[in-house]
Amino acid sequence: MKIVEMYDLEHTLAKDYLLQYEYPWQALKGIKDKILALGPTLGEDYVEVSENVWVHKTATVFPSAYLGAPCIIGPNTEVRHCAFIRGSALVGADCVVGNSCELKNVILFDHVQTPHYNYVGDSILGYFSHMGAGSITSNVKSDKKPVVVHNGEESIETGMKKFGAMLGDYVEVGCNSVLNPGTVIGRNCNIYPTSCVRGVIPAGSIHKNDGTVIRKKED
Repeated sequence: MKIVEMYDLEHTLAKDYLLQYEYPWQALKGIKDKILALGPTLGEDYVEVSENVWVHKTATVFPSAYLGAPCIIGPNTEVRHCAFIRGSALVGADCVVGNSCELKNVILFDHVQTPHYNYVGDSILGYFSHMGAGSITSNVKSDKKPVVVHNGEESIETGMKKFGAMLGDYVEVGCNSVLNPGTVIGRNCNIYPTSCVRGVIPAGSIHKNDGTVIRKKED
């Protein structure tokens, strides 16, 4: 569950920021401030297209997309038709934010894809992670109580009312899956389509849509 175990920090502008913390969800509260501090330092390859919204010159943003402040859109990233970035979104290089997707208070590492009808809020998505069509992060519990991370018999109180999902590098989330509040998925995991996921999924696992979790076979 630790940041250094889940992520290759060479693939995000948030490297130094994330290194301040042990667990990734601890970084959620400061994403907005980090973007506001980082934006003015990005250099001439980025254009401040509106106040506190920085877009790399090689990025493609469709005219119908909405970029809420503050946010950063990295090199060669596509923000497609009717994407809704509500704000506090740090989006890396070579990413896809697809049609009718919504981002809010997130860090997307390089090569992340949220291509079709995804909601990603109060979450961190690692290098080359992918959200299948219609998959979402649920970031508030139905009883509105603070989110608890469940790792086997261990329960970690976060004190946070809004906490979506932490996806490690190379995580594949199948279509129409729901990642419940406090979900933490280790590196190189596969989530079957239509899964309802909660708690900690160990690195190198497969989560089946009946809730069964098995280890991947080694090559």
